[in-house]
Amino acid sequence: MKNTVIHGDCLEVMKTLEDKSIDMVLTSPPYDNLRDYKGYTFNFEGIAQEIYRVLKDGGVCVWVVGDATIKGSETGTSFKQALYFKEIGFNIHDTMIYKKNTSTFPARKNSNRYTSIFEYMFVFSKGIPKANLICDKKNKWGGHTTWGNTWNRKGDVLIKSDHKITFPEYSPRENIWEYKVGRGAFSGKGGIKDHPAVFPEKLAEDHILSWSNEGDIILDPMAGSGTTLKMAKKNNRNYIGIETSQEYIDIINKRILEYLTTPLNKNL
Repeated sequence: MKNTVIHGDCLEVMKTLEDKSIDMVLTSPPYDNLRDYKGYTFNFEGIAQEIYRVLKDGGVCVWVVGDATIKGSETGTSFKQALYFKEIGFNIHDTMIYKKNTSTFPARKNSNRYTSIFEYMFVFSKGIPKANLICDKKNKWGGHTTWGNTWNRKGDVLIKSDHKITFPEYSPRENIWEYKVGRGAFSGKGGIKDHPAVFPEKLAEDHILSWSNEGDIILDPMAGSGTTLKMAKKNNRNYIGIETSQEYIDIINKRILEYLTTPLNKNL
């Protein structure tokens, strides 16, 4: 079932996957009715439970979500979902921020609320995650050396040893990631304008590189326009996509056809 997109309801399709068969999940579900998904509603709790079941020990689920503001108050749906993931056994490994480098609708001058330009990227882990942190933050003291010491016990005696420390040129980046949004965030054409919510390819790629290894299986249970799948293929991972809309599957076909040698659409 690797390297395919399955047409069907994500909850029902995931029930057909084997226990602990998936290395990583990366998805952005419809939330707070902010997006038009052809009338589709999803059973969040059932989907979260299935994600936990199919993930391998050490696997990671990256859940990209935001909150609507209704009657002057943010819904808090994202945090309710995060706490539910924790309740069913996940660790909240990191609460990351996807910062958009532009806003289509800036706040009015007479508004009482600042312009929102971010979404949450919750990183849930099933135990201790595999991690290949991206090191692209320039160190001020990179290349410089200093002396440090460690203490080791030998019997009842503590022995001090000195050693030289060289600071690396780069260290892991922080957990607020900024990306271009809109047309500049994607390569190729592939019909992405026909999908209401496409996250940047680089966002998907950076998470895939951070939390999986080559040859791993990446699942997107709400595949949408196929960004996760395309970036998985690009970075030598296997993928499984699930999508309820045939229209969006057609978009996926257009976007990642260049990476594939096998048909994408597999009807359930």
